[in-house]
Amino acid sequence: MPERRTVALVTLGCARNEVDSEELAGRLEADGWQLVEDAAEADVAVVNTCGFVEAAKKDSVDALLEANDLKGHGRTQAVVAVGCMAERYGKELADALPEADGVLGFDDYTDISDRLQTILSGGHHAPHLPRDRRKLLPLTPVERQAAAAAVALPGHGAPEDLPTGLAPASGPRTLRKRLDDSPVASIKLASGCDRRCSFCAIPAFRGSFISRRPADVLNEAVWLAGQGVREVVLVSENNTSYGKDLGDIRLLETLLSEIAAVPGIERVRVSYLQPAEMRPGLIDAMTGTADVAPYFDLSFQHSAPAVLRRMRRFGNTEQFLELLRTIRSKAPQAGARSNFIVGFPGETEEDFAELERFVTEAGLDAIGVFGYSDEDGTEAAGFDGKLPEDVVADRLAKLTRLAEELTAQRAEQRIGTEVEVLVEAIEDGEVVGRAAHQAPETDGLTTLTGAPGAEVGQFYRALVTASEGVDLVAEAIELVRPAAAA
Repeated sequence: MPERRTVALVTLGCARNEVDSEELAGRLEADGWQLVEDAAEADVAVVNTCGFVEAAKKDSVDALLEANDLKGHGRTQAVVAVGCMAERYGKELADALPEADGVLGFDDYTDISDRLQTILSGGHHAPHLPRDRRKLLPLTPVERQAAAAAVALPGHGAPEDLPTGLAPASGPRTLRKRLDDSPVASIKLASGCDRRCSFCAIPAFRGSFISRRPADVLNEAVWLAGQGVREVVLVSENNTSYGKDLGDIRLLETLLSEIAAVPGIERVRVSYLQPAEMRPGLIDAMTGTADVAPYFDLSFQHSAPAVLRRMRRFGNTEQFLELLRTIRSKAPQAGARSNFIVGFPGETEEDFAELERFVTEAGLDAIGVFGYSDEDGTEAAGFDGKLPEDVVADRLAKLTRLAEELTAQRAEQRIGTEVEVLVEAIEDGEVVGRAAHQAPETDGLTTLTGAPGAEVGQFYRALVTASEGVDLVAEAIELVRPAAAA
């Protein structure tokens, strides 16, 4: 009997990429590939790249080169690039990085097994020529669902999408294979984006916005619960648009309660929210539905009106502060985070001061700050009014320092309050998890004390006793939700 083919998936970037990797893993396992964690133990190392900003692209290239170094020293015979950077640059990436034995776009995902086998056998699969994926679906959102079957949508896979004769080894209800045993997992609500932010290239290579069917999302939540997942994080490029192409922009409000009712799922978190699209019903659902975390990942990006207009976004400092006041009037301890771009073309000292004022008054729990840089193919890359690099760097450093101070103060304000902590890791006797206001990867952690019998996947009610930066220390009061049954 021939030895099984082995493959390792190396994932960079955001939670959406992680979902895509698990769909690829499901497809590969269904076709007989053995999944291994260590790229050195794999016949093929598949690197799921990120193409968002320059730093992410560099990390992706470094990961490909690192995997390439394994060739000739172990089992690894081929290195393949997939993901956003591969989709965005295609042949250009292949020409610039001959160390990659293959560069596969999203259209290759449904045939990923055949593609890898061809490459592993010494064959050549021509890298794709990038195209504007927004043009693959109808302009009118309600017409998109009918056309979706002909378009590759990573992370939307269902068992019927597999080639004839194959079935997902991990179960009949989802096309996905978990790559870790964390009690937290993401679910894709949608793909693509209809917004035209002048600094962002994502819509061009991820395509127009299209929602997944609610039944598919629910089935995936049920399947994840059966895998021991206790918290699901709903991800997409823009969750506030969910349902608009299904004929009901309020569909997320209904879906939240249905996901929260899935046995085994104890916390539902929504990420990637657009402030200009927030509506009262969604705020009510996120602050008033049992087991839905009152957590608001709001993409403000800036608060000075002139800068927002050049970004092709909407709002201002007072509108954003009012949105946060509305949220906290319904859930005083709600978590809120955002990212900001400083040094955008045309940003004046007064604009930057306005952004500082907003950040100072907003009371955010987590803040990401990025210095503006041109992105290929974006409108902003052609703008005048570009700021000198030293000015951008100075504003980046200044706002980063302010953000660190303010988020540390926000964490300190939580001392004396009660939180519900999901235990995610126990190392050397230290119990670490996250409260409802802390999202995985991006926000702080909570160290739980006074819980000697704690297990991963349990929820504890706890009293916050100390803070360090954005991280908290909390004393366990009681176990409120046991771990999932094995």
